[in-house]
Amino acid sequence: MTNPQAKTGAHPGVDTDEARVAAFLASHPDFFDRHAELLSGLRLQHARGDASTVSLVERQVELLRGRVRDADSRLRALVDIGRANDVLATKMHRLATRLVAARDAPARFAAIEVSLREDFGAREFVLVLTRPAPTGAVTARYLRHVAADDAGLRSFESLFAAAKPRCGRIRDGQREFLFPSAAITVGSVALVPLALGGTPALLAIASPDVDHFNPSMSTDFLARIGDLIATALDGPQGSGG
Repeated sequence: MTNPQAKTGAHPGVDTDEARVAAFLASHPDFFDRHAELLSGLRLQHARGDASTVSLVERQVELLRGRVRDADSRLRALVDIGRANDVLATKMHRLATRLVAARDAPARFAAIEVSLREDFGAREFVLVLTRPAPTGAVTARYLRHVAADDAGLRSFESLFAAAKPRCGRIRDGQREFLFPSAAITVGSVALVPLALGGTPALLAIASPDVDHFNPSMSTDFLARIGDLIATALDGPQGSGG
């Protein structure tokens, strides 16, 4: 009967011996310090995977260089995130200062529009309020007053129930309700529910890019924008009344 080990050239106990050697070296990391002459005889396959070989020290240097590159990439990513957060914080500060400086409803709505357009680069947006529009109410182009039981709001019930922003594509009916005469092709939308004394309110910002507002993006900054706007509109005569 043929011995499989004889055909393959394998020897019993090889795996066990290697495991013992590995365990020994792991428990004696200073072994090669005491036997430095062995290092010159150790050869390893090159990290490129070709037939060339390098010394153990050269291989360790390559590994360390790879780790340094990875760490450098992570650091650059963190720096980029930090810079983006700084820019965003500046924009949030501008919105807050504009709203604080506004003394009446027209000024507040004007501050919202200027900040969204100039600071946040929003090209198409709408602020939907369900409070009754009083006499002499603000008539900003982006502002809409609808009844609280408006059929167009029903498709946003889950958004109001969750009470947190949502990003992504929207249904045709929702797009027609929010942007019936949009100057751009609506590819994706950021929906920000507003807490206005228990009455439904909604800020919607549209982008022609289908991936600009995507479901995986963080919505923390959108929630803060919503808080600032809701606080300003909930103030005295905030909604125009």
